Amino acid sequence: MSTNLLSSSAAIGFGGVVQEYLWNWENQQLRVVYETLGKGSPLLLLPSFSTVSTRLEMGELARLLAPHFQVVAIDWPGFGESSRPSLNYRPEIYQQFLEDFVKAIFNTPITAIAAGHAASYVLQLAVKQAAFSRIILLAPTWRGPLPTMGASQQIAGIVRELVRSPILGQALYKLNTTQSFLSFMYRRHVFTDAAKITPSFIEKKWHTTQQPGARFASAAFVTGNLDAVHQQVDFLELVQSLTVPLMVVIGESSPPKSREEMNALVALPGVRSVVIPGSLGLHEEYPAVVLEVVQDFLFSSEN
Repeated sequence: MSTNLLSSSAAIGFGGVVQEYLWNWENQQLRVVYETLGKGSPLLLLPSFSTVSTRLEMGELARLLAPHFQVVAIDWPGFGESSRPSLNYRPEIYQQFLEDFVKAIFNTPITAIAAGHAASYVLQLAVKQAAFSRIILLAPTWRGPLPTMGASQQIAGIVRELVRSPILGQALYKLNTTQSFLSFMYRRHVFTDAAKITPSFIEKKWHTTQQPGARFASAAFVTGNLDAVHQQVDFLELVQSLTVPLMVVIGESSPPKSREEMNALVALPGVRSVVIPGSLGLHEEYPAVVLEVVQDFLFSSEN
């Protein structure tokens, strides 16, 4: 495993130093792209899993944090500019990747800010070892879209295999990543200000979805195959097992089922929480508000 510097022309970032981390999974080398900006204590930004997942959704928040921290934002394997091979994407891959990446890049416990589905992976690693000094979860989720809608594991598995298939799968994936559909989804449960969902914004998101191999990890997420836990009690047990400070940021317009899960999380003793405008994409839609409400927690000397 090694890291290499990428030229600015080779990657589209948010103004930081773009590098690749070469990571091996079951004898296959994956290229994982990450970006570093600022100086100071290290802080890891983990974007949410989604069809349009990319470190750029954390870009503005990274720029706001950079005067105070050395911010590192990643593209998860299978997403963004990282390698997108046709793996059977499942939690074990991301659990091992996060553990290896943190160990390779940082030499001290770090602050982690994780959005959406990244929450479970951060919590699992934090319980397993002293990787993090404090954790902020942004609109945390643990259950993928199809399971949230009530689909059984069997139905979700059939859908996943259909999308993975060569010809029909490509067609199904394209139907679910048209710019009109992406715009609909953003309006429905990602952003709350429709004025921010511009044609150019959606075009950039669409471009992310059209990279070679993009459908494999996306299908795994949508069908629940990236759910690191499968019951609310397991998710809450992770939080109860933490030994580091935790803060949760919730969007006041979060989808009802997701909001119920977030409410159960912040009801636990010792969890700091705040509700701000936005929904599941609050970190991208309202980055300045996110920084405003977490800065006291970030700069606190409490451990």
